[in-house]
Amino acid sequence: MDPTRLHPQGRNALGVQQRVPLTLDNLAEARHSMVAATPAEVGTGPAVRRVLDVDAGGVPGRLYHDGPEPHDGAETVVTPTILYAHGGGWVLGDLETHDGLCRALAAASGWAVLAVDYRRAPESPYPAALDDLARALGWLRAQGDGHGLDPRRVAVAGDSAGGQLAAALARRARDAGTPLAAHVLICPVISPPADYPPLDDYGLHGDEMRFFWDAYAPPGIDRGHPDLDLLRAELVGLPPAVVITAELDVLCEEGERYAQRLLAAGVPVVATRYLGMIHNFPRKLALFDAAHAAVAQLATVLRGL
Repeated sequence: MDPTRLHPQGRNALGVQQRVPLTLDNLAEARHSMVAATPAEVGTGPAVRRVLDVDAGGVPGRLYHDGPEPHDGAETVVTPTILYAHGGGWVLGDLETHDGLCRALAAASGWAVLAVDYRRAPESPYPAALDDLARALGWLRAQGDGHGLDPRRVAVAGDSAGGQLAAALARRARDAGTPLAAHVLICPVISPPADYPPLDDYGLHGDEMRFFWDAYAPPGIDRGHPDLDLLRAELVGLPPAVVITAELDVLCEEGERYAQRLLAAGVPVVATRYLGMIHNFPRKLALFDAAHAAVAQLATVLRGL
């Protein structure tokens, strides 16, 4: 590790979550490790007017709404919505690990947030998580107005593996003729594992990414499919994008490559690399000042839509 590259707040952040070897036998322990570290890494997040667990077309979800009640006097008040897919390599993470980040996004942006508790790998490999996200989107568009949500203004967002799911859903929605308002990617997974840069000392390991990919897209699944390898997808016509990357993240280069290809395809993109930061720092609101800056940046772009 080169201490001159790492932000000072990163030194403490690296030791907060207990590292558990990622194996099938240790899966329950690894999942618990992420949950157990959440209070110290994320905190409780800001207060939001309404937080409601919902059944989103058969998929568990949690709705964060910081705006007025659905019916304000004689007028119906509707709010644009972020459909959110949590990170964790399609294997870890849940509604609780990302509660603070979703609260922060809702409070800062003025958009509602619908977090999706999709089925996880390896118990439910591809395409289960993506299909769950698509079902939640269908529910949001068909029934969201009952919760004060505008079915015409929906963005999709996600961090890490959730970012990969978000980008794949944006492509599916475009192909179906029902495009989304934006796709927002935080330290995203973009393509199947290759030769990751030597940044294992800063958090996420290349070997961990290979485990995640093997769990989500095991042998027999074509990893060249554009649902999985976003660099092989046709990107023309995708909605505007925001891509946040971290300098000391093994996924930084592929996230920026995706942003460059979006630009080449004529898609409006805001892409920012945060120097000295580690993988998925925006979720770690209790540890990084830059996490709050990243949330504010995302909120600013969403408000501009």
